[in-house]
Amino acid sequence: MSVLSVPHGRTARRLEWHFLPPHVRDLVAQRCGSPVVGARSQTSGFTPGFASVLTCEDGSRHFVKAASVVAQRAFAESYREEARALGALPAAVPAPSLRWSHDDDWVVLGIEHVEHVTPPRPWRTEDLDRAVAMLGVVAEALTPAPPGLATATAAEEMAGWPSCWDRVLLQDLGRGLAVPGLAEHGAEAAGLARLALSVTAGDTLVHADVRDDNVLLAADGRVLLCDWTWPVRGAAWFDTVALLIGAREDGLDVDAVLARAPLTRDVPADHVDAVLALHAGYFLVMQAQRVPATSPFLRTSQRRRAEATWGWLAQRRGWS
Repeated sequence: MSVLSVPHGRTARRLEWHFLPPHVRDLVAQRCGSPVVGARSQTSGFTPGFASVLTCEDGSRHFVKAASVVAQRAFAESYREEARALGALPAAVPAPSLRWSHDDDWVVLGIEHVEHVTPPRPWRTEDLDRAVAMLGVVAEALTPAPPGLATATAAEEMAGWPSCWDRVLLQDLGRGLAVPGLAEHGAEAAGLARLALSVTAGDTLVHADVRDDNVLLAADGRVLLCDWTWPVRGAAWFDTVALLIGAREDGLDVDAVLARAPLTRDVPADHVDAVLALHAGYFLVMQAQRVPATSPFLRTSQRRRAEATWGWLAQRRGWS
């Protein structure tokens, strides 16, 4: 495993409250119902959009996200999609609720504030089991996918991912990484990645971006899933496999978790391997891209995830 480190929970460089335009600050105060007297920026994640817990004069707290449509178009679009998704999620889904949204020159979301911590890294088995159980509740509540949500399938959204392996093999993108056996077994991994587009079919609304920083361990005992930015329709077990990549990175026995989790224990091994191969190719390509100024730890994180995903796949396939 690479010695490169990621300061989990401190990966984002975000806009601060006092840098928001006055009309946006006024809007937020109006929608919150009281003047804002304090702001605590959320430092997890890899995007530069505004995301802060705001404390108001009346003592209430609110979680607010905001991005400029002009200066941060891609992030404004992601917040717009998140507002759409949160507004349509059934009440049974364990997720912070959308209280209000605004869409003009800025996209602004007012979301339920939940006192919480994210799972400490390295992952602890008890936290991982709680997160996996939460994903079971999510899948049950979102099968079938609610009408009007996630019109795209997982295969459609990830249609270009298998071709990442062409770049990995042609450009030797595993050079310098802890990915033993990549040259010998890369072609087989590419075939598995192509298989993933069919085996991930399903009628569950899949979050598709489950990581430790999107899991909230609430002070009241709940486990919630946040950042519903790009959900798709797919297999109910997809999110569980994706979550376990981070736990594998931390050295946990993730195959034991797969074997006991209701969503994954009956999934054919080749199907799991296909999803791992799909992710490995994607992470290997992304980690080699330029480091964005607004997210200095993004490529390091993707490099570690590439190594963890490949190591897990290679072990399962007997390649190492």
